[in-house]
Amino acid sequence: MHSENSGERLKRPDLTVEENGYLLMLGERIRELRARRGMTRKALAQQSGVSERYLAQLETGHGNISIILLRQIALGMGLPLVDLVREEPEQPAELTLLVQYLSRFSPKKLNWARGLLENELETSGKTGRRERVALIGLRGAGKTTLGSLLAKNLDVPFFELAKTIEQEAGAELSEIFSLYGQGAYRRYERRSLESIIENNERFVLVPGGSIVSEPATFEFLLSSCYTVWLKASPEEHMERVVAQGDYRPMKDSQEAMDDLRRIIAGRIAMYSKADAIVETSGKTVEQSLAALREVVVSA
Repeated sequence: MHSENSGERLKRPDLTVEENGYLLMLGERIRELRARRGMTRKALAQQSGVSERYLAQLETGHGNISIILLRQIALGMGLPLVDLVREEPEQPAELTLLVQYLSRFSPKKLNWARGLLENELETSGKTGRRERVALIGLRGAGKTTLGSLLAKNLDVPFFELAKTIEQEAGAELSEIFSLYGQGAYRRYERRSLESIIENNERFVLVPGGSIVSEPATFEFLLSSCYTVWLKASPEEHMERVVAQGDYRPMKDSQEAMDDLRRIIAGRIAMYSKADAIVETSGKTVEQSLAALREVVVSA
């Protein structure tokens, strides 16, 4: 059995050093993207129709050489590989130029530029944004418990996006995934979020922790709601999930903890885009609620 970190040992002798390096980078990227979506390799295999064995090979840098040939074609035309595999329609020239311009900025300047655009283009929407609170974070952070209490405290409606999605689809989340796949779930997620925002001026909303994996939907959430990241340690996340009666993570506790840490690491950059952060580790529900209410009211 090979280790996921055995990239050196898995080098293909029929490829150059540069090509082997590219396959290792590609495998790591696929593994990170899978983790951000909270998907196990088995779940991805079921959704994609690709065997777990092949996914394991791909994620350890031992994938099919066809991606190398595709990369060679892209390099031959002086284009990034993403331009060849893009599924959506060609983007407007103005957007292409804007992206190129912004790519010169540091992360700090990009954050400033985004805020500037929001203020200039969405001034009317920003006024009401503070009245719409969204709590983001992983399962076990306390989103549902604190969200329902905060909504009651502020006398506003409380929405769990997962339940709205089930109402919209007429099926439970497990059925949506098994019957229609992740793509359909993401469409219902965006549609349900738009419906809640369009029909309610004030509310507290709890979306799924993986909403950050869909940049367009997450950006819509950020620009439409005052977002608060409920942050907790990996250990406390695990303890709370088990306390809720889900013992699956304990089946292989070390592997589960490793996966959880990888998911958190992969989502930190997006979760950090929230308007405020409330640390819930080591705090009682009452203490966390008081801290949450303070940042929301002061906003």
